[in-house]
Formats: sequence, C-alpha cells, structure tokens
Amino acid sequence: MNCPHTAATQTDPGAGTVVIDPMVQDLDGETARLRDAGVLARIDLLGVPAWTVTRHAEARQLLLDQRLVKDIDAWGLWQSGVVTRAWPLIGMIDAGRSMFTVDGAEHRRLRTKTSQALTPRRLEAIRPEIEKFTDELLDALDAARGEDGVVDLKSVFAQPLPMKVVGMLMGVDESQHAMLTRQYKAFFSMLTPQEERLALLAELDVFYTDLVREKTARPTDDLTSALILAEEGGEPLTEEEVVGNLKAMVAAGHETTIGLVLNAVRALLSHPDQLRMVLAGEAGWDAVIEETLRWDTPTTHLLMRFATEDITVGDDVIRKGEGVVVSYRAIGRDVGHHGPDADAFDITRPTRNRHMTFGHGPHICPGAALSRVEAGIALPALFTRFPGLRLAVPDEEITKLPVMTQNDMTAFPVLLG
Repeated sequence: MNCPHTAATQTDPGAGTVVIDPMVQDLDGETARLRDAGVLARIDLLGVPAWTVTRHAEARQLLLDQRLVKDIDAWGLWQSGVVTRAWPLIGMIDAGRSMFTVDGAEHRRLRTKTSQALTPRRLEAIRPEIEKFTDELLDALDAARGEDGVVDLKSVFAQPLPMKVVGMLMGVDESQHAMLTRQYKAFFSMLTPQEERLALLAELDVFYTDLVREKTARPTDDLTSALILAEEGGEPLTEEEVVGNLKAMVAAGHETTIGLVLNAVRALLSHPDQLRMVLAGEAGWDAVIEETLRWDTPTTHLLMRFATEDITVGDDVIRKGEGVVVSYRAIGRDVGHHGPDADAFDITRPTRNRHMTFGHGPHICPGAALSRVEAGIALPALFTRFPGLRLAVPDEEITKLPVMTQNDMTAFPVLLG
C-alpha cells in the first residue's frame, strides 16, 4: 500500500479497537464490527486512536452537544504533536477556515449565504438544467458502450452529473470540471502519498483563490459571487473563508451524489423484485433514495469532532481532547432504530426516512436537498432510457475506492440492455 500509515508516532490499537481499513476491502464486515463494538467504539485511523459513535440516538445527542467542536486546536493529539501534517487524513480535518471547521455564531455566519443559495425555490429553478445535463449524459452513456456492450456508469454518468451541477452553482467553467474531479479523487485516495496530497490542497487553494478574485472583480449569478458579496448589516466573508467554503462545498457537492446514485443503482440491480415495484409505480423513487441513504450511506465515516470537556455516553467517557468520528454507515444499520433486519435493503421499510445520513444539528449537510433532487432526476431517467440495465460483472467483483470517508466504487461496469 503506497500510503504512510502513521502520524508522528505509531500507536498500538489495543484490544477491542476496530482498525478502519484504508483499502476498504470488507465494508460490510467493518460496519458489523463497529456495530458489535457498542454505542461508542474505539477505532484506529491510520495509527491514530479515536472514538466513533455507531448508534442513531446517541449520534443525534452528540451532534447537538456543544462540548464537541470542529476546532482542531481542541484535539489533544494535535496539541501534543502526535498528529502532524504527515498524517494522511489531516487535510480532511484541517482544511482551512470554512463553515465546515468552525462552530457557533461563526459557523452560522459562514453558512448563511450557502443556505440561501440552496433553498427549495432555487433548487426548483435549476431543475431544468439538471434534467438537461442528465439527458446529455444519458446520450453519452449510450455512445460510450464498447464492442462488448459494457460501459462504466460511474465515469460516464454518475461522476460528471454532480460535478456539472455544482460547477454551475459555483460558477466554475466546465473546462475545469475534469481537472477538479481528478484533484479531489487523488486527494481522498489512500494510495496518494501525503506530500502529493498536501500539494493538491495547495493547488486547489490557488484555483479557488483565482476564482474568488475573478468573481470579486466581475460578479455573476452564482454561489461564489453570493458568498463574496456582504449581507446588509453583516460582516463580509474574507477571501480565505470564501475559498474554504468553495473547496469543501465542491467536494461534498459531488462526492455524496456519486455515491448515492451508484449505490441506489447497485441496490436495485441486486434486488430485482424491488426494482420491479418501482418501475411498476408501486413504490416511489423517493423511497429508493431514502433507503439507499440509510442502507449504503455515501459517507462512511465523518471526520472529526473534539471534546472540550469529558462527555459521558452510556458506560464510556470521551475524555477532554479526544476525537470523535461519526460512522454513518453503522448508524444507518442500527438494529435498535431500524429493526432486526437493518442489514437488508427494503424500500418499503417504515423507518427508511428516519435516517441521519446527512447529519444532524447545526452542521447538517447544506447540500442534502440538492443531492436528493439530482438523484431524483437521474435515477428514473436512467431506468426509463435503459430499462434493461444490468451489471456487466458479478456484484462481488465491484471494488471500493481506497477512501476512508466516502463510500465510492472504483468503477461500475454495466450493460445497458
């Protein structure tokens, strides 16, 4: 494996600790081990110890707890120098100042403009554009099939669609979409050496800084310009804050939707009886989307919050300075919340809407509604155009990307029928 496995020093995982596999070779097994470890589980993240929460109720409680903060300076291992910039996951935690890395009033200030740009009215206004992008990519999918009829649904359809949408919202020229896709893919991959990953972050900072300066000089009708312009009576965002928001929003805005679309297609093709129900109108696409979000979450583990004082959860105590990860995939399969068959995909499940895959509390994902709209357009359009869609390889041969946070596939080969 071509990735550094330690921070400044290697720590012993210890008995009972679940080691999170950077190569994602057995996600179902890892999810089960986390769930079996209890409400709170000790985990090892590339040599760094942390807690993770695996149950729905306790996760909701912790995500509302103001004693858990995003500020990396509250992390004991960071303060002591055990974790350094050499740790491969540091860029996902110390990613610059944005609404994703601050709390309280500062978080509300940084988040407001983004929330205003993603209102239900705004999303309905851009629906025709999303439908247009979808139709264009379905044409490209049809044209891309090889002599054997196989085409990669991910690279031709599920990956470019959300990048087109978020690029349109942010005012990023389409000529830059392929570059951004490559940059983010390399940044998240555990196969990327840390020196290269840090260089990628620096390159993204330059790209977004140039974009912000261009939009400052010539604002247009996009989210980047809206973030730059000050609210009446409010404090304007600094250039660093706008760059931080953009960098994180583009990542979250396309990675989540890739996983949602592909995981939904995979689930339906693996459960043909449920696919027939949807195509016959006996269940809605919203049911497919919500059950997919619960059962095979686009985000596996969300990094990280830090305790500013001791926090008791059941029989365990998160000590001041310790880090807490939210393991959404394990939470989505909480048998206490979703029933003893929580490991089963079932679009008729009564609790399918009662998941928290997009988070809870102040930091709930601001792009959740956008991801649902995109999937709600893409999935029915895909199966309407290609009702005979099927996997081109056995399901067990589909491999996961070596990414510890996103639930994504290397490729998704299909036959269009």
